[in-house]
Amino acid sequence: MRSDSYVPRPAEGRLGILLPGLGAVSTTFIAGVELVRRGMGRPIGSLTQMGTIRLGKRTDNRVPAIKDFVPLAGLDDLVFGAWDPFPASAYESALVCGVLDRHAHVEPIADFLMGIEPMQAVFDQTYVKRLEGLHIKPGTSRRQWAESLRDDIRAFRARNRCDRLVMIWCGSTEVYIRPGAVHQTLAAFERAIDQDHPEITPSMLYAYAALMEGVPYANGAPNLSVDVPALQELADQQGVPIAGKDFKTGQTLMKTIIAPGLKARMLGLDGWFSTNILGNRD
Repeated sequence: MRSDSYVPRPAEGRLGILLPGLGAVSTTFIAGVELVRRGMGRPIGSLTQMGTIRLGKRTDNRVPAIKDFVPLAGLDDLVFGAWDPFPASAYESALVCGVLDRHAHVEPIADFLMGIEPMQAVFDQTYVKRLEGLHIKPGTSRRQWAESLRDDIRAFRARNRCDRLVMIWCGSTEVYIRPGAVHQTLAAFERAIDQDHPEITPSMLYAYAALMEGVPYANGAPNLSVDVPALQELADQQGVPIAGKDFKTGQTLMKTIIAPGLKARMLGLDGWFSTNILGNRD
């Protein structure tokens, strides 16, 4: 049995958080971080900020905070960027989405939120039929869009003097498509980009651009996105981590908690019903 040891490098310098989608999820995340940084809130629900890890035996009483045990970026090192098919700033978007209380959570950091304006998005209404993009990238081909995203990533890195970047998909859920031949190998995927193949979705282009620039990518929606062999091959080739099939923060989370328990106790069901109340621009 092979065992390799790996010591992570210290998390030094600025960490850029790139968010495709500047809606309810992104603005809540951004505002929450800024409120904590200003001492106006607590990071409730944050594993990295409030979670602990047990070391050794229970009787050893060694339970440090995860952020003190693992070299993670501090909140003060985070800088945010986003793309969105609507031109509203993070401030305007937070007010429209209505998740945060305007007076308690938004207005106290209005100056910060107003400073985050989205870059033009890669947008194809085929995949989000109820939206009409108003703030979208010029160009008519997937190759042009992919290269434009890569340019955005490089420019953001330089402009904000970031040492590291990560990308988290926070856009609307795309129309489901089945993995096809164009998704099976990196060579086929890149040919499909050059041929402007319709089964290369916007979220796949964001993932492709991120990985090509050496940026880790996490998918927060139930899109195929990075969950295809071609992009997994690219991630492996670039040595860049990928993650995510959905945020699972609402009723989906409850199902993933309850279902294993029912199975473990061999409890039968006559039926299963749940309602996913989609909001904002989903």
